[in-house]
Amino acid sequence: MNKAYSRKPVFWSACLGMMLFGIDLITLGAILPDLKIKHALDAVAAGTLFSILPLGVIGGSLLFGPVCDRYGYKPLLTVSSLLLFAGFEGLAFTGTTGLLIFSVLLIGLGGGAINGATNAVVADISVTGKGADLSLLGVFFGVGALGMPLILSLLEKSVDFEIIIAATGFLALAAALIFLAVTFPPAKQSGGISFKLIGGLIRDSALLLIAFFLFFQSAFEGLINNWTATYLIDRLSVPQGSALIGLSSYVAGMTIMRLLIGSLFRKVSERNLLFSSFAVILVALVIIRLSSTLAPAAAGLALLGSGLAAGFPTMLGLVGNRYPHLSGTAFSFVLVIALLGNMLVNYSMGLIAESYGIKYLSNLTFAELFMIVIIAIFIFRKLRHNQQTP
Repeated sequence: MNKAYSRKPVFWSACLGMMLFGIDLITLGAILPDLKIKHALDAVAAGTLFSILPLGVIGGSLLFGPVCDRYGYKPLLTVSSLLLFAGFEGLAFTGTTGLLIFSVLLIGLGGGAINGATNAVVADISVTGKGADLSLLGVFFGVGALGMPLILSLLEKSVDFEIIIAATGFLALAAALIFLAVTFPPAKQSGGISFKLIGGLIRDSALLLIAFFLFFQSAFEGLINNWTATYLIDRLSVPQGSALIGLSSYVAGMTIMRLLIGSLFRKVSERNLLFSSFAVILVALVIIRLSSTLAPAAAGLALLGSGLAAGFPTMLGLVGNRYPHLSGTAFSFVLVIALLGNMLVNYSMGLIAESYGIKYLSNLTFAELFMIVIIAIFIFRKLRHNQQTP
């Protein structure tokens, strides 16, 4: 018989997991210069590492849902944290390129699974205000994503990067022990998941619309994460350090807004919150497009982060409401589609930048905004129609 779970320990352990995912995604880029020196990596080898990480994240995102629905959250979160532990220790201490690549794959797998599972479990334990609670969870992604580069930069002259990465691995090991100690909600499909249930997900037009909203939302966020520094350096002629400040302002804007969505704006409806965010994004893109110096561009990026903050929590909250008894598998489905969008659109941006220049990043972001607005209109029409249909 399953023991009753307590909401607070589950929520805060999920926040720890999400912080680890934020650290997970940012660490490789932050230590790449050190890895290139240590392993004598050329541009091709470095690019291989960056391609392995998202493949691992997609793999983890694909697996976590059926596993959580069938066996519960505790085994998945514990094993995924151990994968992170092994991956971080590998990054820190391996002396061969093959093991380095394998370590990056482990980090991607563990991180992708933890990202999906923490979102799904928070949706499960939130009776009302799923989007607001998921926004609070997202704050801890920002803590991890902002904190790791800060720690590395503060300690770079006094502590070897290997020591910092190894310590991060032991944080993941501690998280595994915490997940073992916490009582999570029981498995929702302990008898197994039928192909009929999975087929129902694929045929659900509302879920498909949400998945493709997240396809473009994830691509939009990826474009800003991956190409903003290059854009600022090329278009505004700012030094690399200043360009990274601009990128940090984007992450900070997203983190602060998610905190507000989970508190002050908690009662705002999903539709109003999302369409207000679209207006903020439009203003931010115009500011960035017209900026000729770093200060207004950084302000525009902070505003852009705040505008994009609502997308994932709102849509994942809608998925959780629609599939409370199959939330893990439903989250797996939409998150894999989202990650594919991130990879495909960012690859396309690389081709555009190579052939025509980084200036077209601005055009692509306006196109991304257009797509998420159009899809959101159809989503809310569909949901309203479903509510009206007996």
